[in-house]
Amino acid sequence: MLDSSPSPQRNARPRILVVDDAPENLAILLEALKTDYTVIAARNGPKALQLAAATPAPDLVLLDIVMPGMDGFQVCVEMKAKEATRSIPVIFLTAIEDDESERIGLSLGAVDFIRKPIRVETLQLRVKLHLELVQSRQRLEEQNRQLQEAARLREDVEHITRHDLKSPLNIIIAAPQFLLMQCDFSDSQRDLVKMIETAGYRMLEMINRSLDLFKMENGIYDFRPKPVDLLAVLRQVLAELAPVLEARNVQVIIRVNTLVPKEDQKVLVMAESLLCHSMFSNICKNAVEASPVGDVIKIDFEQGVIATISIDNGGEVPHEIRERFFDKLVTAGKQNGTGLGTYSARLIARTQKGTIRLDTSHAGRTCIRVTLPSAEDVHNGQFAA
Repeated sequence: MLDSSPSPQRNARPRILVVDDAPENLAILLEALKTDYTVIAARNGPKALQLAAATPAPDLVLLDIVMPGMDGFQVCVEMKAKEATRSIPVIFLTAIEDDESERIGLSLGAVDFIRKPIRVETLQLRVKLHLELVQSRQRLEEQNRQLQEAARLREDVEHITRHDLKSPLNIIIAAPQFLLMQCDFSDSQRDLVKMIETAGYRMLEMINRSLDLFKMENGIYDFRPKPVDLLAVLRQVLAELAPVLEARNVQVIIRVNTLVPKEDQKVLVMAESLLCHSMFSNICKNAVEASPVGDVIKIDFEQGVIATISIDNGGEVPHEIRERFFDKLVTAGKQNGTGLGTYSARLIARTQKGTIRLDTSHAGRTCIRVTLPSAEDVHNGQFAA
């Protein structure tokens, strides 16, 4: 075996395994590569496999095809079959001229062919090229590992933050209840304390919902649908937005199958009530904020096997973000916009086996259409949670 091992200060040089049964060929390869690389050599297949699996492993293998006993093709097959040597690039060296041998070699996983007699400059350039490709791949793998580690760290921090936020919120929620029982408040004071309690519960819901969104992003959310009255959900959302609607002098018209709904009418879908509330709260809040003063927002329900909810408002989504409207962190024209409202709405719609899309076909207006499985699907055996 030939070995041109470097001095200790240069042991980071790429390591190349050359395999050829002819000593004169090994000598040529060693002479061509020894200046820039650590070269180890084998004269038969079994020895080549032993050296390929050794530590440190070679960064590249130059492999003769025609050898007694185990030929180069067999060596390549063995290397690609083992986890430890599978990723090592193989360049075949051969005096065979037919195209079939090259086709077979490449199909076995080789990265290149070098014909004999070997031209030293060609050999050196190809070795350099493939080693640079190996190094580029290793850098990408390391960057990917670091990104995955950063993502795990971010998830851990978010989990800790959610947990830590809940402790002071328990006091914010509990204190108003205690005050209401112990203190003789006026009606206006009681309303103010109840507002604090309601805000505390809303913050708690937001923290819990952020964890749910994380699970939806990763496809691990435990979706448990049951019949939900969407009409009641929308009415609750609009009641919460009443101060904003009044301030902007915006009216809302609700219709079910083109008719004004009766007081006790329901639009039932298979979903989760809290998810629906969060989704339509985001959509309606965006609609109100985007509407011109004095505008009319139209909310239409279409009942059927699939329930469709259309929320149409004045104002246009900027052209530059229409294709990315539901993407994460995309926002425009809102000073404090986070770009998470429409993104979470899409996640929630998909999680509930529905769809959401943007319709800008009418100039000067924007329409968001959401579809969800109707509750009737359960009775018909068509819904799969």
